[in-house]
Amino acid sequence: MKAYATALMAVSLALAGQAYSYEQGDLILRAGAATVDPDGDFTENVGGTGLDVSVDDNTQLGITGTYMLTDNLGLGLLAATPFSHEISLSGGVGKIADADHLPPTLTLQYHFNNESNFQPYVGAGLNYTIFFDEGLNATGKTLGTDIDLDDSFGLALEAGIDWKLDDKWVVSAQVWYLDIDTDATLHDALGGPDLEFEVEIDPWVYMIGVGYKF
Repeated sequence: MKAYATALMAVSLALAGQAYSYEQGDLILRAGAATVDPDGDFTENVGGTGLDVSVDDNTQLGITGTYMLTDNLGLGLLAATPFSHEISLSGGVGKIADADHLPPTLTLQYHFNNESNFQPYVGAGLNYTIFFDEGLNATGKTLGTDIDLDDSFGLALEAGIDWKLDDKWVVSAQVWYLDIDTDATLHDALGGPDLEFEVEIDPWVYMIGVGYKF
C-alpha cells in the first residue's frame, strides 16, 4: 500500500509539473459565450435634432481559432452567431430599431510563456462588421420608412489567456476592442430628406469558453 501511494504521488507531481506548450502548426479552436458591449461613445445631436443615439449589448455563441505560425506567433480569427442590438434615441424616444451584425476579426497574436500551462497572448489586426436585418419598430416608423446601416472596417486589439488542462483541452478567456463606426440612414416617412448620422459602437467584446488543440 505504501509503495502504491508513493507511486501515485510521483505520477501526480509529474502531471502537475508537465507543461503542454504550443508549437508551430498547432490549431486551437475555442467556443463559448461572447458579449459585445458598446463603450457608450455614441453620436450626439443626431441630424440636428438634439437627440443622442445608443446601442445595447448582446451575448451570443463565440467561436475563435488560432493557427500557430511559429512557437510564439499565431494567426487569430473571431467569429460568432449573429449579434442583435437595439438602437435607441434619447429624449424619451426610446428604442427605434433593431439590427443584426457579424464582426469577423483577424489578428496577429504573440504568445508569451510558451512553456507554461498558462498561455497569455496579445494581438492586433482588422475587423470587418457586416450589418443586416435592420428594421424599425412602431416608434421608429413614426420617424422613417426604414433604416440602413453601412458595413464597418476598422482596427482591432486583443488579449487572452489559455489555461491548458492537458495536451489537448484548454479553458480560455479573451477580450477585444473593436473600432466599429457605421453610417446610418433613416429614410423619411413623409418622403422628405433622409436623416443621416454616424453610430460609433466601438465595443469591448468578452468571451469565456473551452478549446481544443489539433
